[in-house]
Amino acid sequence: MAHTLDVEYARSQFPALKSGFIYADNAGGSQITQTSIDLIVDYLSNTNVQLGADYSVSVSSTQRVISAAEEARKLFGAEDKDEIVFGPSSTANLENLARGLEKDIQEGDEFIITGEHEANCGAWKKLAERRGAVIKYWHSTPTNPNNPYSLSLKVEDLLPLVSAKTRIVAFTATSNLLGSIVPVQAITKAVRAEAAAKGARKVEVSIDCVAYAPHRRMDVKAWDIDFCVFSFYKVYAPHVSALYVRGAALNASVSSIVHHFLPGARSDKLQPGGPGYETVYGTTSVIPYLLSLTPAKDLDATFAAIAAHEIKLVSTLLGYLTAPEQYARGIRVVGIEEPSVDRVPTISFVVVGERAMRSKDVVRVFDERGGIGIRYGHFYAYTLGSRLPPPVVPDDCVVRVSLVHYNTLEEVEKIIAVFKEIFA
Repeated sequence: MAHTLDVEYARSQFPALKSGFIYADNAGGSQITQTSIDLIVDYLSNTNVQLGADYSVSVSSTQRVISAAEEARKLFGAEDKDEIVFGPSSTANLENLARGLEKDIQEGDEFIITGEHEANCGAWKKLAERRGAVIKYWHSTPTNPNNPYSLSLKVEDLLPLVSAKTRIVAFTATSNLLGSIVPVQAITKAVRAEAAAKGARKVEVSIDCVAYAPHRRMDVKAWDIDFCVFSFYKVYAPHVSALYVRGAALNASVSSIVHHFLPGARSDKLQPGGPGYETVYGTTSVIPYLLSLTPAKDLDATFAAIAAHEIKLVSTLLGYLTAPEQYARGIRVVGIEEPSVDRVPTISFVVVGERAMRSKDVVRVFDERGGIGIRYGHFYAYTLGSRLPPPVVPDDCVVRVSLVHYNTLEEVEKIIAVFKEIFA
C-alpha cells in the first residue's frame, strides 16, 4: 500500500523552517531535526568524553556512538555495524579509505572515475599518482541532441573502459549537479561481468551516495558494492559522514593507517578510536524521524513517499524551465530534462544565447531580494563543470535549485515567480 507523505508534519520537525525562509540549497546541506539538536546538546552536556575508557561516562559515550553506527548500518543496508566508519566529511572518509588501500594497489592498475563531486574522485586521483595507477574517466554525454547540456552517465560509455587492469570503479549514485539517479545495481553487475570476461585480477566499486541518500534508500548488499559514503548533514542530522567498507574488503584489501601500536582489525584500520568519532553525538536520530513520516513506519514506504512528493516538485520546476518560451530565452537544463522517479529535485541550468546571463547574476537577484536561498557554481563537480560547452566556465558554471521532501509546491511556485521576473 502506497503512503502519502505528510509534508506539514515533516516541516514541523525542523525548527529552521518556522522562519518562513525557503531553503533551496539542500544539496549543500539539509536542515536538522529538533530531535537531533536535542541529542547534540545532551551529548555535549552529559557524555562529552574520550571514547573507549572504562569509567562510566566514557562507557555511556562509547555506547551512544556505537548506536549511531548501527543506525548508519541500517541506512546503508549493510551486514554488520563493523563495516561502518565515521569521519568529519565524505572527502575525509574516502581519503582515509584510499590511504588504507595503498598497499593493495599495483603500478599500472586502472581506476575508472567520473567527473562528479571530488569527494569520490580526488582520493582516487591522488592514490593513482602515489602508486603509479592509471586514471580513466567515465564522462557524461548528452541525452537530447537539441541540448548539449542534457548530460547523463551511460553504461555503454563505461564498459569499453573496463580492462584486465581495472582495479577501482568509482561513480555517483546521484550527481549533485545533474540530479539524475544512476542504476547502481545494474551498472555494477555489468562492470563485474565485463571485468571477469577480460580477466581483471580484482575490481572494487566505490559509490558516492551523498546526493542520493536524502532522496532514495541505499542498499549496498543488493548493489554488490565494496565502498559507499554519505553525509548525515545532507540527511537531516549533524555534520558527520558515514563510510561503508564491505567486510571482505576490510579483511583482504585495507591496511591499517592508525598508530603502529593500535590493532589493525576491521574498521580500526581506517580510523583510531573504534567505530566512530565523538562528533557523532551518540545517535543521529535519522531513522526514527524517517520512520515517522508514514503510518507504515517502514523505510521502504518512507522513501517511496518521499520520491512521490519529490516528483511533484521536479515536475513543476522542470515544467517551467523546459517550456518553449524558456528554451527560446536560452535556458538549458543541465542534466536529464524529463521528470521521473529517476531524477531527484536537484535541478541545474544555464542561460545561453543572445541574452545569456551569468549564473552568478541570476542568483544575485535572489540574494538581493532575500527570503530564498539558491546557489551557483560547480559544487565541487569541477571536472564535469569544466566540460560543459561554452559559454559556461567552471567558476560560474550553473544555477542550482536543490530541494528535499520538506519543500513544498508553494515554495517552488515562489522560486518560479522570481525566475519569471529575472528572465522577462
